[in-house]
Order: sequence, then structure tokens, then C-alpha cells
Amino acid sequence: MHNPWIYILIMATVTYVIRVLPMILLRKPINNIFIKSFLYYVPYVTLAIMTFPAIIEACESSVAAYISLIVGIIAAYKKVSLIGVASICCLVVLFVESIVL
Repeated sequence: MHNPWIYILIMATVTYVIRVLPMILLRKPINNIFIKSFLYYVPYVTLAIMTFPAIIEACESSVAAYISLIVGIIAAYKKVSLIGVASICCLVVLFVESIVL
């Protein structure tokens, strides 16, 4: 009853259907401005949904995590590069955790 090949086959089928179904149903270009703008932001929202919980749970101290998140948002708003933002956040976590813990 617990054959792993059945689970793998079901996962492969679901993944395949999710990727092929839009190509079958949407053959014409999308002209609706609302749908275009919605689809434009989907990758950014998905990345944010996966990243924010990891930021909060990655630190020993939740205080360090939230301070680092705020500093990272400010650095990104000031147009610091991705490597710069990541480096600043790591240094903030290191500094705050050395004080708190």
C-alpha cells in the first residue's frame, strides 16, 4: 500500500498537468491589462512568501531576525546591491546575537 513509486507518479502527473494546462488553454496572447499585471508580480510574491519565513526562523533570536529584516528592507530601498543587502543583514544578525545571547 505504501509504494513510493505511486507517490512519485502522482507528483509527476500533477506537476505535468499544472505546467501543460496553461499552454493548452491559453493559445492566444493575453490582452487583459489586469491579468498581465497580475502575472508580472507572481514571481516576486512567490519569492517573498518563501523568503520571509526563512529569514525569521534562521536566527537564534527573533529580535536579531526582525532587526535584520528591517535593516535589509531599508538597504534594498536605498538601492544597495543584493550581495550588499545580504552582507549587511548577516553582519546585523552577528552583531545583535552577540549582544542578545
